[in-house]
Amino acid sequence: MSNNIRTRFAPSPTGFLHIGGARTALFSWAYARHHQGMFILRVEDTDVARSTPEAVQAILDGMRWLGLDHDEGPFYQMQRMPRYKEVIAQMLAAGAAYHCYTPPEELEQMREAQRTRGEKPRYDGRWRPEPDKALPPFPAGVDPVVRFRNPLDGVTAWDDLVKGRIEFANDELDDLVIARADGTPTYNFCVVVDDWDMAITHVIRGDDHVNNTPRQINILKALGAPIPAYAHLSMILGDDGAKLSKRHGAVSVMQYDEDGYLPEAVINYLARLGWSHGDEEIFSREQFVEWFDLAHITASAAQFNTEKLNWLNQHYIKHADDGRLASDVARRLARRGINPETGPRLENALALYKDRAINLNELTDAVEPFVTEIRPSEEMLTIHFTDAARPALKILREKFGFAAWNKSSLSQAIKDTCKETNLKMPQVAIPLRVLLLGQPQSPSIDAVLEVLGRERVLNRLDHHL
Repeated sequence: MSNNIRTRFAPSPTGFLHIGGARTALFSWAYARHHQGMFILRVEDTDVARSTPEAVQAILDGMRWLGLDHDEGPFYQMQRMPRYKEVIAQMLAAGAAYHCYTPPEELEQMREAQRTRGEKPRYDGRWRPEPDKALPPFPAGVDPVVRFRNPLDGVTAWDDLVKGRIEFANDELDDLVIARADGTPTYNFCVVVDDWDMAITHVIRGDDHVNNTPRQINILKALGAPIPAYAHLSMILGDDGAKLSKRHGAVSVMQYDEDGYLPEAVINYLARLGWSHGDEEIFSREQFVEWFDLAHITASAAQFNTEKLNWLNQHYIKHADDGRLASDVARRLARRGINPETGPRLENALALYKDRAINLNELTDAVEPFVTEIRPSEEMLTIHFTDAARPALKILREKFGFAAWNKSSLSQAIKDTCKETNLKMPQVAIPLRVLLLGQPQSPSIDAVLEVLGRERVLNRLDHHL
């Protein structure tokens, strides 16, 4: 495969970048990177009523967070209007397109009559020029649309790189509107011109576009343009097998950042939604690019599995650099109004919890008691800070005053206190956790003490003793 491969991701900015779109972007990006080709970002913003600058920014933010860098673009269709109108004029002049004056209400009557007869609703070609055909008189006050002159016979077929051979009979495709009455071009036409002008070699997109493909191929043929290879990805289902919805995970990609997922975990997970390399489950972005091909994309629907995503995220957090995690956790603490500089080094605190955290929000919850004032609940104190525990903690507080501040010495101080008071380790360690962290569970108490530091530990104990 030559390095002339050119793929594109062309989202419509009428909403956020969701998981399905992100997978399409990932596969298009990976295919280009695998073949040392070019990946183009194109924003299909011709739906002026629904496209918003905020949605455009959400797409760009999502791509940036995922690390899906583009080589060209972003290109905006609204900035390419002169080019579309130029091509439409050429098609009209060549007879590949024609003006249609059928008003909307007449079209609806036509379709209703067809439905009544049990026929497929479609434009009947009444304004399509043909030899020896008399066209209706031009109606007054009607601005025409422009329709593509679709072939009347034969089939339009392609060898889909995911689904295999797909064929459509041309007599099932009516003459598509390629420019509205106000002159603005339509989606299927803009896509064709963009793919042609940008020399796209491989179109990788969702299988909801399969029905658009024969129309686009026919327009490309009429323009004498090369036909790209097509690969239509199957849909993604939710955990329960139903169509993916917000409750399954069809939310903004940036929501995954908000929910505490690492981008490399999301990338790894997306890569396995419909594609596989043997039994490999965990792999880097670089390894994915090296392995990626279209031959191993399944034609059947992929199923979203939140548990698998959480498992991957936990793995990546466990193996992430502590400094990188600290930076992200500091950002999350700041959003809660907490200054992370008021506590011990975040790297030391989060190192205690990173092996067990499923997401960064959990990790932030875990280290929050290290960097903010903790006030255990009355219920917690009643249960754990008992009359038996109080004298032991006073003795322990005195030992902490002069003990060497390392895990070994702190552990020994606790053991000595248990021996002196004839208490078991949990009877001392659990109330100690409650006074220091506001909760009865934590990692090894000597490790927690070491990270908190002598001054902070003594101050928190003194507040209750």
